[in-house]
Amino acid sequence: MKLATPTDLQLIELMSWFTSEKELTVWSGPNFSYPFDLKSFKRDLKLNTLASFSMFSNEGDLLAFGQYYLRLGKCHLGRLVVNPRFRGKGIIASLISQLSVLGKSDLNTQSCSLFVLAHNKNAIKAYTKLGFCITAYPEKIALANCLYMVQQ
Repeated sequence: MKLATPTDLQLIELMSWFTSEKELTVWSGPNFSYPFDLKSFKRDLKLNTLASFSMFSNEGDLLAFGQYYLRLGKCHLGRLVVNPRFRGKGIIASLISQLSVLGKSDLNTQSCSLFVLAHNKNAIKAYTKLGFCITAYPEKIALANCLYMVQQ
């Protein structure tokens, strides 16, 4: 599994993974346009300012997507998603591992963080297995029922 800058074709496939505004908001957080088109999707992803990566298989299948940026001195992982066809196969672990190594080096930091909605039990379980734990966030979080996790 390899990371690469997302192409328009990969972004179009990624867009197909979200069939409702609720699904999109759970993944993207607030302030993401719905309905969307490629232009608005790319704008709302902030591709020009956030490090953004597609993960694909050796066969060329789009497996996952994720971003990172500096938040509170940590490599903050955002908009992590695994292709619905490939969920439950450990891909999230590879995505987080590769993004973390790249992001910590790029941002010159030693730890990672992420946000997750409290009802997303599968994600919380996966993140916990990868060494993340729920931690108090020092500011108000814009999305209700959102948890802050830091990798120990």
